[in-house]
Amino acid sequence: MFNLSFLQLAPSLPLQEDFVYHWKAITHYYIETSDDKAPVTDTNIPSHLEQMLDILTQEELERESGETGPCMEYLLHHKILETLYTLGKADCPPGMKQQVLTFYTKLLGRIRQPLLPHINVHRPVQKLIRLCGEILAAPTENEEIQFLCIVCAKLKQDPYLVNFFLELKLSTISLGSQNKVKRPDPKSADAEGVREDYASPDTGQTQAGGPDAEPPEPKADATIQSNHVNNYNIVTSLLNLTKSPDGRIVVKACEGLMLLVSLPEPAAAKCLTENTDLCVLLTDRLSAFYKALPTSMDPVDIETVESVNWGLDVYNMKDDAAIFTGKRALISFLSWLDYCDQLIKEAQKTAAAVLAKVVRERFFVSILEPQLMQTSEVGILTSTALLNRIIRQVTSEALLKEMVYFLLGEDMGPEALASISQHPLRHRLIEHCDHLSDEISIMTLRLFEHLIQKPDQHIVHSLVLRSLGERNYLENKPQEDKEPLENGQPHDSVDLEEDPLFGDDLSADNRLSSPNWLSTSPIQSPDHAKPDGKTEVHKIVNSFLCLVPDEAKSSSHVDGTGYDTYLRDAHRQFRDYCGICQRWDWRGTPKPIEKCHLDNPFFEGHFLKVLFDRMGRILDQPYDVNLQVTSVLSKLSLLPHPHMHEYLLDPYINLGPGCRSLFSVIVRVVGDLMLRIQRIPDFTPKLLLVRKRLLGLEPEGLNVDHMTLLEGVIVLEEFCKELAAIAFVKFHAAASSSP
Repeated sequence: MFNLSFLQLAPSLPLQEDFVYHWKAITHYYIETSDDKAPVTDTNIPSHLEQMLDILTQEELERESGETGPCMEYLLHHKILETLYTLGKADCPPGMKQQVLTFYTKLLGRIRQPLLPHINVHRPVQKLIRLCGEILAAPTENEEIQFLCIVCAKLKQDPYLVNFFLELKLSTISLGSQNKVKRPDPKSADAEGVREDYASPDTGQTQAGGPDAEPPEPKADATIQSNHVNNYNIVTSLLNLTKSPDGRIVVKACEGLMLLVSLPEPAAAKCLTENTDLCVLLTDRLSAFYKALPTSMDPVDIETVESVNWGLDVYNMKDDAAIFTGKRALISFLSWLDYCDQLIKEAQKTAAAVLAKVVRERFFVSILEPQLMQTSEVGILTSTALLNRIIRQVTSEALLKEMVYFLLGEDMGPEALASISQHPLRHRLIEHCDHLSDEISIMTLRLFEHLIQKPDQHIVHSLVLRSLGERNYLENKPQEDKEPLENGQPHDSVDLEEDPLFGDDLSADNRLSSPNWLSTSPIQSPDHAKPDGKTEVHKIVNSFLCLVPDEAKSSSHVDGTGYDTYLRDAHRQFRDYCGICQRWDWRGTPKPIEKCHLDNPFFEGHFLKVLFDRMGRILDQPYDVNLQVTSVLSKLSLLPHPHMHEYLLDPYINLGPGCRSLFSVIVRVVGDLMLRIQRIPDFTPKLLLVRKRLLGLEPEGLNVDHMTLLEGVIVLEEFCKELAAIAFVKFHAAASSSP
């Protein structure tokens, strides 16, 4: 056997020597090579760069956390990243820019210790950022977006680092001979020119007005005011990459912007909204997608098209069995709307407010409002359906607030009949709830139904509560003139339970269920039904249940249409509403009657006026319209506000002259119904037949006379049961929360 004991392996080079060797090999290439046309992939440069990365990674693993090794010290001290940036900018040899971007990306991604605070890191990183997005569809786009995203991720980890990336830029503004210092008008040509200068990609070369530039010579008759503003190059580069024809690049760029807007640094937020084109990009693209939609679309298609998250817009027309004209364009619009909404939701608070205001001005007001104000019925229907879809989709607090102000205005005071048209769009939308076209009426009512379920207090206040604040719907009778109460009512008032309309012969389906299952009702309720003279809840419930005369009732003959179903639904919906209203400021309610201005003239407000007018015609309106009207009124009745509860759900309040409540409107309808019943033979059998047909229990046959009336009666009966259930659930919640 051979004796190998004398053989020894040569010691491996220390990491620093190895690191320096690979860097010297790269620099020697430029000294020794005269052919700079050969692509970088034909050289050893990529291999040397990869070896340098491996050495830096290994060095960090071998040292204690946070300790900088000699290789990293060498990289920082010898400004290797600056040199690589210069080589990448020149793209010499061809493809070097791609290699440099990859090196930066891997370095920032692999090394755990914070590198960006070092001036010899963040300065070349900033310069390299300016090279990204310069050329649309560049061969280095993929490497550019990977690099930008890793920088964004690092800034998200340590938000204060973003201040290294807000470059000061010197702007000069001519102030004229008066020598007055003032801010530039954002609409002026000078300010627009300065803005365009900031928005344009910086190539890394010194430009006029840059940090190293000489100030321009002032004109003889002018004074120059210098302003230092921040240039947010990483945002500019990402914005440029959102215009890439490659969808994957666009999504990555959008993700990067999402990270940047969420940074809590106020200076970055201010720079983002004032010195970049982010606001313009969001709104211009949203407007372009909206304008690409067909002028006429089926509202059902708009409502039922599947939800699309902005990053998952991968619609394939060939595989779609439910294709319709404009579907591709609609999905693109909804996808970008989702992105705008999510971006604003994630954004720093002041930035979110600015972005939302810009969406309001540049999209809602400029693009959407003319569509909603048009006179073409087809156009109104399509634009209203699209607005309804937008309302459903918006979830960010700032954008919702601006959308609500756009739709309803910002007025807080009580409405007056003479001034309901002061906000033209609000007036038009409410009027559309009572449009000659049933389709437009239904769609607009559905829009308001979705709107009042959004978590914004101003919606309910603007539509209803602003008119109920003084409780001046109540009779203005001096306290000393009021009669003593018996069972919560004046002794000379009509007892509704003694009236034939309110007999005690309730059917089993209409009797109150045991309240035990409601023991988990939320603690949000009107102050009602206490033994201090206020109406007892069973009187209120029975008032609604007995409102429709027996000969006009048909639900007791059909299984599954009892009162219990409405109790379960009302309990769930009231709990949901209480969750929405938790943060709303409803202090000072209910307003004590002695502090109310009952002598002020009462106007229920434009919205309730239209709803009450519609409710008064329930016997003469199409079935679908009635369902939508009652649905909106039931949603309002569910709101846990004492004035709303009193006005919509208390049959026993003493209304002032000329005032009406929901109950009084229904009483008038029932009075009209009782007169009509006498003139229709076999009314009850016909009513039962129509109900069974509506439920699909009977096949469609011969037309039944007075179909609209019979359908209206069925909706009326169900609505009264629903109101009774809501009143009971709200009372139970109040009772269970009382001490």
